[in-house]
Amino acid sequence: MSPRVHFVGAGPGDPELLTVKAARLIAKADLLLYPGSLVPEAVVKLAKPQARLLDTAPLTLEQTHAAIMEAVSQNLAVVRLQAGDPGLYGTVGEQARLLAEAKVAYAVVPGITAASAAAAAFKVPVTVPGGTQTLILTRQEGRTAVPQAEAIGELARHQASMAVYLSAGDPETLRAGLLAGGYAPDTPVAVAHRLGWPDEQLHWSSLGEFPELVRNQGITRQTVFLVLPGLGLATRSKLYHPDFTHSFRGQPSE
Repeated sequence: MSPRVHFVGAGPGDPELLTVKAARLIAKADLLLYPGSLVPEAVVKLAKPQARLLDTAPLTLEQTHAAIMEAVSQNLAVVRLQAGDPGLYGTVGEQARLLAEAKVAYAVVPGITAASAAAAAFKVPVTVPGGTQTLILTRQEGRTAVPQAEAIGELARHQASMAVYLSAGDPETLRAGLLAGGYAPDTPVAVAHRLGWPDEQLHWSSLGEFPELVRNQGITRQTVFLVLPGLGLATRSKLYHPDFTHSFRGQPSE
């Protein structure tokens, strides 16, 4: 059964970072639902002129579902935009359950998440040969609870790279958790605010100082922090080393 509804990742904000599939589905949608506080106008403008546009920011789950079901009953193409990637800190799960109960076919189209976009914007890797091989994507506890085993201080004990979402409102508590987990105060922290938006801000700081930067810049939301303990390590991967052989490259020439 062909999907009647598509949940589409809108990426971090820049419409040129949409996938080809996402852009195609947006352009074909008869009903385009989007969170106006999180998805910029430039992405919404990719819809066709006759499409119905519905900002879901002021709506409840039930109201959003009702609008989707009305469009489905008219055999219209529905696209539900999600900021970033639908699988991270979105509402796809609860919306999809309602569609499944109504026996409405749906599909999910991934989008670039802020962690990947931030690493690209800062031109840095988040994993390092000979250093950390792990990136933890997480958030600190706020109005939404976080399991105790996933508290910032507990995750920081791994000493891996971290991308911390939804935590700009209380950077001091975030710093305290990261320090308690063992990161050094001089650990580099990249602060990416409203990536891909016209008012994007990119700042380098350190673990010991980033809360003051956040406060001074008036940053309160739509921010991801990259904590990069391996940044600057002068290492080299084995894959392209002349002494490293594999099925596509044999023994080095004598």
